[in-house]
Amino acid sequence: MTYRHDTQRTRGVGHWVVMLLALVIGALGVVLAAGGAYLIALGGSWYYAPAGLGLIATAVLLARRDISALYIYLLVWIGTLGWAYWEAGLDWWAQVPRVVAPTVLLVLVLLATPALGRRPSSDTHEVNA
Repeated sequence: MTYRHDTQRTRGVGHWVVMLLALVIGALGVVLAAGGAYLIALGGSWYYAPAGLGLIATAVLLARRDISALYIYLLVWIGTLGWAYWEAGLDWWAQVPRVVAPTVLLVLVLLATPALGRRPSSDTHEVNA
């Protein structure tokens, strides 16, 4: 008896949701990196350019369905918290615009983790019994 196990999965809704998330995070990353580079040239904050590059890296890894996307985004998020504290201290209302959107993105990346680390493959495994 021959059992055929095909590891290539169809691209279901989860795949497209992760791709959409990668697209959104990538677009935000490009805007932040470009704006951050301009801000650095003007003598402003160095937060935005590295954060934008981190978002771009997260997007690429999400598109590849690599679990490393979560870890890279966590580094960006932790850096964002540090920057927000440095900029605004413990003033709650000053923190809200700095941390809410990145935290929402963190929740979305966390929700995407079941689809990560299991990239489709074209390998076919046959088991003869």
